[in-house]
Amino acid sequence: MKKVSLKDKNFKLFIESAKIREAIDAISVKINTDYAKSNPVFICILNGSFMFASDLMKRFNHNCEVTFLKVASYEGTQSTGKIKELIGINESISNKDVIIVEDIVDTGATIDAVINKLKSYNPKSIKVSTLLYKPLAYKGVFPIDYAAIEVGNEFLVGFGLDYNGLGRNLDEIYIIEE
Repeated sequence: MKKVSLKDKNFKLFIESAKIREAIDAISVKINTDYAKSNPVFICILNGSFMFASDLMKRFNHNCEVTFLKVASYEGTQSTGKIKELIGINESISNKDVIIVEDIVDTGATIDAVINKLKSYNPKSIKVSTLLYKPLAYKGVFPIDYAAIEVGNEFLVGFGLDYNGLGRNLDEIYIIEE
């Protein structure tokens, strides 16, 4: 079994890259169908969503815009529960369909904060797409429209997810070894 060490933690393989790509293929079909005539704006949440966003954009077969919003809520392996906006949106999203692209949705605090902020820009609609979704941890108000893979409450790294800044570049997803 493949393993990685990041700082003071060890992780073992949890989701292989082939399964990740299959899951992205599946939600891409849904998003392509739903937005075939819309020209949506994809708002990718940094830093974690960059790998998922890249793969998702390559599979979107229609016109679209892509922009980025940087927020942070994690320190180490725990969510701080506080959302800090670091880089905002410069493009107009007024009267446009917006798809938020996240790496992982757990408690929903980040998604709720982002959606509440985006509503002030008067978009036509807002939907959420995430690579990983933790339904048992989710306490958010807004629905998760496109979840590629559902997982439990484990701490994960790889494919954009990090442990104190490390592991984002891994092509697979790893679970912490306790």
